[in-house]
Amino acid sequence: MNNTQLENELTAQLDHFDPDLRRFALVSLCQMADAGKIQTNQQQVISNLHCHSFFSYNGYGYSPTRLAWLGRKSGIRFMGVVDFDVLDAVDEFLDACEIAGVRGTAGIETRVFIPEFSDVEINSPGEPGVAYHMGTGFTTSRESGDAQTAMRNLRERASERNQDMLARINQFLAPLAVDYTADVLPLTPAGNATERHIVQVLAEKAERTLPDPAAFWAEKLKMEQNKIAQVMQDTNRLHDLLRTKLMKLGSVGYVQPTPDSFPTVEELHAAVEACGALPCVAWLDGTSPGEQRMQELLELLVDRGVRAINIVPDRNWNISNPDDKKVKLDNLYQIVEIAQYLDLPVLVGTEMNKFGQKIVDDFDAPELQPLKSAFIKGAYTIYGHTQLARYWNIGYQSAWADAHFKQRKDRNDFFEKAGKIIPPGEKVAGEDLLQFSPQEVLTYLEKHE
Repeated sequence: MNNTQLENELTAQLDHFDPDLRRFALVSLCQMADAGKIQTNQQQVISNLHCHSFFSYNGYGYSPTRLAWLGRKSGIRFMGVVDFDVLDAVDEFLDACEIAGVRGTAGIETRVFIPEFSDVEINSPGEPGVAYHMGTGFTTSRESGDAQTAMRNLRERASERNQDMLARINQFLAPLAVDYTADVLPLTPAGNATERHIVQVLAEKAERTLPDPAAFWAEKLKMEQNKIAQVMQDTNRLHDLLRTKLMKLGSVGYVQPTPDSFPTVEELHAAVEACGALPCVAWLDGTSPGEQRMQELLELLVDRGVRAINIVPDRNWNISNPDDKKVKLDNLYQIVEIAQYLDLPVLVGTEMNKFGQKIVDDFDAPELQPLKSAFIKGAYTIYGHTQLARYWNIGYQSAWADAHFKQRKDRNDFFEKAGKIIPPGEKVAGEDLLQFSPQEVLTYLEKHE
């Protein structure tokens, strides 16, 4: 077997459901790269801090370990895993990033209810008061106490919503039926399925079991059969159509959420902070009624504990329609300006929860040049927090940080500096830094890293 064949075989193993096999494959690939047997891109100061893994849904089927290798192979300095409703990926991903020599961070995404905005759509289409929201800077999947209870509740609520929705869809699509346990959960390594998993199973089962899938979908979705047949030539288009027609607002599977459908901002923030992580706003594109009041919304959420903001830049500038592009690009510049005014680290990524999404943003695009320094500062800041929290218990939300920093700007500057000093790589137990001043911590890191 030549090096290319071995690389391909090991790369495929990175997405195996056996974590030991994933780790073995990563170590082997890194050894080959170190020996010059695999060509990797020179590392650039760019980041993708919003990558979903197969613990929720990745459009390419990538595991947390595969994402770390993607960073090494592609020359991406910062990688961040973000999964819906679970922290299952955190330990694996951070360990894999240390092995791969990539600066890693980890987060969670879910939906919350914001009573003060209950009459307007924010960033969850058709759902007034409901917002996609995040936590970032987690250091372990092993929660305990109140945090464990809260995180388990997120997982259980998501599972209940999925199963209730699937029951309505099955009734509508009879004789086609999907079994959540037997058909959907086997697609996931840890039992956390998403709408996208269900759509995948629906499409595949229809193709496999029905005599004429196009005729079936045409009848059920009230569409012309020739149009359905065209859509079915593109898996992404078919999946998007099924989600829209079966799961989204106005569809048979959809139920309008109530304030009790999702945790409140305060509940999520309490859970995130109990893990030593940072509550984080998820921003869409500034066009909804709620996001048009973004400064008001951000100030409200900052008062509730938000410490960072996440953006997916590609959907705000890489747009073919020039009028739409101007509006969304102006909104992007405005939200970064507001975030900087509020001293919120700006974290960016591409999501990768749909096939075809970029593996990293185009940081050299002219449209992103005015924002690049803010994106890089945010990446160094959250990485610095992750390392100091993981190995020395002095993260961004720690009592140590609270005692030494009264202004967010000073806190951000310190963790950015730490992030620039600390290289990726497994750490050994070192000196207790709790008694050190911020400058003493930086001096210690410069000497020992």
